[in-house]
Amino acid sequence: MIAIVNYRAGNLTSVQRALSYLGYESKITSNPSEILKAKRVIFPGVGAAGTAMEDLKKTGMGEALKEIYLRKIPLLGICLGTQVIFEYSEEDNTPCLGILSGTVKAFPYPLKDPEEGEILKVPHMGWNYVEFIKPHPVFVNIPPGAEFYFVHSYYPSPQCPEDIFGITDYGIKFSSVVASKSLVAVQFHPEKSGGPGLKILDNFCRWRPNDVE
Repeated sequence: MIAIVNYRAGNLTSVQRALSYLGYESKITSNPSEILKAKRVIFPGVGAAGTAMEDLKKTGMGEALKEIYLRKIPLLGICLGTQVIFEYSEEDNTPCLGILSGTVKAFPYPLKDPEEGEILKVPHMGWNYVEFIKPHPVFVNIPPGAEFYFVHSYYPSPQCPEDIFGITDYGIKFSSVVASKSLVAVQFHPEKSGGPGLKILDNFCRWRPNDVE
């Protein structure tokens, strides 16, 4: 069973619809015991880090997600779900899960295009390119030049360079894809990114990280 973590951070049904389209059964759940029984876990989300962390702590789902990582169960973070896996977010000055070392930072203001000099809008919203800087099974067979759909005002800043697998340029270069052991996390929304996004979800659902460790 693929568990989709429900912590009142939106974006759940679109993920479930994408999985169903690909032929995978999933369950939206806020029950930590169900999450711990899952063979794969998807941790999506939109909204604010402070509110998300309050709900994760109150329900026990935060501890369940940390246990999922320790057990090396495949875990996919999406957008806000990517941000709160780090130690701290500048949004609401929020201590986060600390699964990975690093912080989540706000885009600087004003945010300018370094070539054109124009001020860029925040949140970063719309389609943008991801430069995959290292190979990973979840990102195989992604078409060259593929773009993905972003909606965010904050971005991950991993402490460990080896955790960075993809970079995106929006006024500044930021980490848009991170991975460690059985965890993969993306700042963009694969479920809203057409064929390339569906390919990432399909790759994740087929990925068996323990087979190669």
